[in-house]
Amino acid sequence: MKIWNIGQDQAIDEIFREAGLFIKEGNLVAFPTETVYGLGGDGLNPEACKKIFAAKGRPADNPLILHIYQTKQLDELTLNVPETAKAFIKAFWPGPLTLVLPKSVRVPYEATGGLESVAVRMPDHPIALGLIEAAGTPIAAPSANLSGKPSPTRAQDVLEDLADRIDGLIDGGDTQIGLESTVVDCTGSLPVILRPGQVTQEMLEKIAGIVELDPHLASEEQAPKAPGMKYNHYAPKALMKLAKTNEGLAQEAYEATKTGKKVAVLVDEEFNEALPEGVIVQRWGSLDDRSPLARYFYSSLRQFDRDEIELILALAVPEEGLGVAIMNRMRKAAGNQFVEEESE
Repeated sequence: MKIWNIGQDQAIDEIFREAGLFIKEGNLVAFPTETVYGLGGDGLNPEACKKIFAAKGRPADNPLILHIYQTKQLDELTLNVPETAKAFIKAFWPGPLTLVLPKSVRVPYEATGGLESVAVRMPDHPIALGLIEAAGTPIAAPSANLSGKPSPTRAQDVLEDLADRIDGLIDGGDTQIGLESTVVDCTGSLPVILRPGQVTQEMLEKIAGIVELDPHLASEEQAPKAPGMKYNHYAPKALMKLAKTNEGLAQEAYEATKTGKKVAVLVDEEFNEALPEGVIVQRWGSLDDRSPLARYFYSSLRQFDRDEIELILALAVPEEGLGVAIMNRMRKAAGNQFVEEESE
């Protein structure tokens, strides 16, 4: 596997040229975006799309997101761009927002999971944009990890999962946001959030009025509109549980250590409950600013796996603003398991 390291001896334009050629020839290259590392292949090449699914072990009905570097590329990817989508593009592109639009015949079904719609975004990252331009084609790029594992936010994570499965990796350092993009379906009468992210429902509604949430996001009993949302994601090797209160988390930690389990907790700076000796404590910042939790959530889970943690206890956050996206990832990582607390 070829590894390009940004900031070392090789000029960045030369890296883009070489990596872009890899993509043109049907190979797979992992690269950083502002959200997480993506596993890139030619989004208009059915065989390259198949390679992406095979490398990740990804279900074939889980659509890929096509990444572009300029809006005029939408002309070949979509039948039309609704006015609401155009408003979102003006407000949030480049950035962590994916739009689901009616697909054109140019887009292979291998990229869309067999659907008549296509997911598209323009990343806000110079390496991603430079690679897409050099490749001369929209790049299909899900997260560059084995399906079901925590998404990669640094090159080391990609190597751990995919070193023997892909052709190249651009090491551009840690990603900034740490959670995948917001996905909004713009094919219906009202826009619908299929996956929450940094671009929140409140931000979208300031642009377009009413924006609905996929009912699956509120209830696991509801069938998701986005096929990929029905699969387990982001899971560490360790058992993970969420706690609604500081006291509940601390009590669960005491119970687990009594049985000899190696325990780690993911809490905010305000957490002040006593914990058993030997518990690993990862503090992510203040409840007033949840962006550090978003940025370091996946890397924390991966580090806990490296430390051979057996039980991860994470303190839930209020489901408002960015907290909606964070709790979506936390619930999936924990299999929606919560600590049983006395108040319940």
